[in-house]
Amino acid sequence: MDTKLLSQTKEKIVFLIKGIDAIFANTIRRIIIEEVPTLAIEDVNIIMNNSALYDEMLAHRLGLIPLKTDLKSYVLPKDCKCKGEGCARCSLNTTLKAKGPVTVYSENIKTHDPKIKPVYDKLPIVKLLKDQELEFEATAILGQGKDHIKFSPGLAFYRGYPELKVTKDSNTKKALEQCNNLTLKGSQLEIKDLSKWNEACEEICEKNNIQIISSKEDFIFTIESWGQLTPLEILNQASNLFEEKLDDFEKTLSKIKS
Repeated sequence: MDTKLLSQTKEKIVFLIKGIDAIFANTIRRIIIEEVPTLAIEDVNIIMNNSALYDEMLAHRLGLIPLKTDLKSYVLPKDCKCKGEGCARCSLNTTLKAKGPVTVYSENIKTHDPKIKPVYDKLPIVKLLKDQELEFEATAILGQGKDHIKFSPGLAFYRGYPELKVTKDSNTKKALEQCNNLTLKGSQLEIKDLSKWNEACEEICEKNNIQIISSKEDFIFTIESWGQLTPLEILNQASNLFEEKLDDFEKTLSKIKS
């Protein structure tokens, strides 16, 4: 198995992974979406709310605000020594107090850990009119996407490495005009930047009778973070979780054999 980095930004990483199959690629994708943990608000105690939004709607909005996550400082409640009752290792207290007229944003949430804060400052929570007030205490915990999507760290997807095949019926001139990610090399088309290859490019090729052969062993993998963790942190954590699962499987097999 070989990997090659195609592009990397603060929010997204794209890499080529060779010598695997779709089952392996999908396993990585599912671990990223369902298993890699992040912090999110779980419990909300509304002390005062006479805004236009019901308490339940506010709690729902708060739960979906992505929080910067430090996986070295926090553990899943089920793995904590307090057995999920709530302590500094598995939970984080947050507070907010505001009075109108004002628009309350995610940046107004105060946490007891300076490393943990909302990823985006200007996510609107509620608009308070004159004399309206909002005050709450909320608890954030580490969780996994398989329990609730608010804990999922980002988007992960893959596609087979594309090979373009030009035939006598292909309209290469039109394809080059419509897609600036293609270049002509000899009589065949090549992709300039694999990290920018998408469904739109594939559709252009198909409309112009250019065959696309997707590899079943080499895949272009994309991870786009929601901001709680960097794309590289997500990938490393997913790799560690995959290894742990394989170790557990090996231990289970050894018990069966004995």
